[in-house]
This record gives sequence, structure tokens and C-alpha cells, in this order.
Amino acid sequence: MATSRFYCPLPLTAHQSLELPAELAHHALRVLRLKAGAEIVLFDGRGGEYPAILQTEGKKGYAELGAQRLVEVELSGEITLAQGIPAGDKMDWIIEKAVELGVQRLIPITAQRSVLQLSGERLEKRQRHWRSIAQSASEQCGRNRLMAIDAPMPLRACLEQADSTARQALFCHPEAQQTLSQALRAQTRRLMFLIGPEGGWSDDEQALARRHGIEAIQFGARVLRTETAGLALVAAASALQSWV
Repeated sequence: MATSRFYCPLPLTAHQSLELPAELAHHALRVLRLKAGAEIVLFDGRGGEYPAILQTEGKKGYAELGAQRLVEVELSGEITLAQGIPAGDKMDWIIEKAVELGVQRLIPITAQRSVLQLSGERLEKRQRHWRSIAQSASEQCGRNRLMAIDAPMPLRACLEQADSTARQALFCHPEAQQTLSQALRAQTRRLMFLIGPEGGWSDDEQALARRHGIEAIQFGARVLRTETAGLALVAAASALQSWV
């Protein structure tokens, strides 16, 4: 059986003994039903991981940490996924798979055609939910760094941020004239993909992107769903750039 991995939101150091946060302890002891003496792995999101021995005292869990293991499974390049917020729980799937594929940062975009609109307490609750999904996906796939998830923002704000960073930015459109492989520059080490919601980018958003120098690309002859397009592009770009 694979050793259970847990993200611990506390700074970890080698050979320390620490009480596990209540939520982590509950998951390990009540959900997974791990027993005292079980071997686990902890990581704090800053890189590397720590083998540990689980100890229990009532409902509390403790960990005796070993030496840090400098294990990294990140892509050799950096990919940001700017995703138009889709309806329902599709973003949950996108976040989980983006983590597995090595995306470093995900920016939820409140696009003009986004059906789901979030604000106030509902927005805060959804952001906590998204971070929890990213955390669980990192635990499962072996990443020791958490994918950053920004607060939702309109496309204009996202593009203004992109203007100040040295990265190649591409937006997906089924009628674009160039393909991903044609658009990628060999020296590119940082990529951003902009993916529209179910209804795609509006004409105004497409014009705005072009004014910011964002290149339009298409990915095959078929129209991909919003929850498929970004993930497919991330996987293809990672392979084409030999970042995997």
C-alpha cells in the first residue's frame, strides 16, 4: 500500500515532533483509519517532504519527522492557466487535473460569458473549496509545492498582470489560424494559456487580448469543452517543450 501523504500548513523541520492540525489529524485517523506507528509523509508546500511516524493520543494526532527528502516533481518550465469560470463544479475538475499536470498558477477569470458569478461570502467559500481541492491533488500526485490559485478577476486585470511578466501568452479559439506547435517559441520558459468559459470569449474580450499582444491558437479540428481545452494544451505544451 502506498504511503499516505499529507499537506501540513505549518513550517516543517527535520527531526521535529509536532501535533497535527485538527483537520489533518481527523482525515488521517478517522477517514483513512491510520493507526499509531503508521508511516506517513508530510510536506508544507515550500519544497521537499518529510517521512514521519504517526502517533495518537485520543482524537489528537502527532508526527515524528525524519530527515527532509529533497523530492521535486515540478515541470522544468512554468505554466499559468487563466480559466474562464465555468458553470457548476467544472472548475473542481480543472483545478484537480491542472495540479496533476504541473500547472504552477491558476487564475479564475470572470469572463463576460461566465454563467457562474461569485461574490462576498459565497466567493470566499468557493475559494477555500478550490484550495482544498488543489491541496488534495498535490497529496495524491506527489507534488510538494501547492499550485497558486488567484482570486477571480476580469480578463482585463489578468492581461495587465501578464504585461508586466516575461511570458508567452496564448488564448484558445477554435477559428484561430495557427496551432500550438506553430505558436510556441523555442526559448519560452514561461507560458500562460487563456481559456474561455462555455460560451467562449466575447468579441470584446478577443479584441482586448489582441491589443495586449496575446496570440490566438486552435488545437485540432474539434471544438473542445472549456474543462478539456486548457488541460489538453498544458499537456501538449509540456511535451512539446520537453518540460515533463
